[in-house]
Amino acid sequence: MPPANVEPRLLRAFLAVADELHFTRAAARLYVAQQALSRDIRRLERELGVDLFGRTTRQVTLTTDGARLLPHARRVIAAQDELLTAFTRPAAADRPLLVDVNSPGLAHERVLARARELAPDHELMARYESGLTGAAAELLAGRLDVSFGRFAGLDPAVRARLSQQPVRYEPMAIMLPEDHPLVALDAVPLDRLAGESVYAGAGNPRTPEWTDLARQLFEGRGIRVAPPAPLAVGKEEFRRIMDKYGNPVLTGIDFPAMPGSVLRPLVDPVPLSPVSLVWRKGRKHPGIEALRAAAAALAAESGWLERPAEAWIPATDVQIMLSRE
Repeated sequence: MPPANVEPRLLRAFLAVADELHFTRAAARLYVAQQALSRDIRRLERELGVDLFGRTTRQVTLTTDGARLLPHARRVIAAQDELLTAFTRPAAADRPLLVDVNSPGLAHERVLARARELAPDHELMARYESGLTGAAAELLAGRLDVSFGRFAGLDPAVRARLSQQPVRYEPMAIMLPEDHPLVALDAVPLDRLAGESVYAGAGNPRTPEWTDLARQLFEGRGIRVAPPAPLAVGKEEFRRIMDKYGNPVLTGIDFPAMPGSVLRPLVDPVPLSPVSLVWRKGRKHPGIEALRAAAAALAAESGWLERPAEAWIPATDVQIMLSRE
């Protein structure tokens, strides 16, 4: 007989394992012990009377029944999330909205400043932590409300649970040690970086979407992605790491000035970093609406969503940036 009821918690456990195909990572994503997650999966399998996963010491795979359950589980959890959002206490709109603007000096701060003007009765708090992949996990867990970044670089299963609004095509730039020969140029043609190892966040678990964009840009141009380096927090640490490793750093054009380094725009072609405003699907708050209005107004005023004729951007990113909520 089919089960009389299936707890959403069990379906969330199933979706986490189905997305990760790894019990340890899925447990970490749900903030539960691996033994508890395994117990929930076994219970769901007993209730449905099927095996949902094939397990070996080397890998986890979805069975045919697991693949059959997947779209149904996604719809159930999406519906539950919408229901919970619809009946959230009105007071929740009064709590501060936590907005990750990534780094000081970026255009994201302009969006936040404009939104504060549009919603003066609501508290919009800035947080400065780089990386949309890292932020996405916190958005889904409810520890963060809004972030900015390259939406196309997220896993499709994560994107399905988030909403986004295109904000800007940010021209990319290169941060050079001040004694680098290319500092003499006002702008650096991409082909002049051939033979260089350029740091693009490799090894940083919060920013794989940026490293992926760099790999696509460098492919076929003789440019290497530099190996992982310690994450530098603060200007003096940035200077120390730059002095020690000496690799140019791929950045956006608005990256703040750093001691001992020189920022130069990249040209021929102009590579673009797509930036979206991102929040959890179904999340309602006057501050989010203010941020959306602010982003749209600034994009129109500043031409942020206009692409130069000689621009480079992956086709998948263009498709997502042309979409609207």
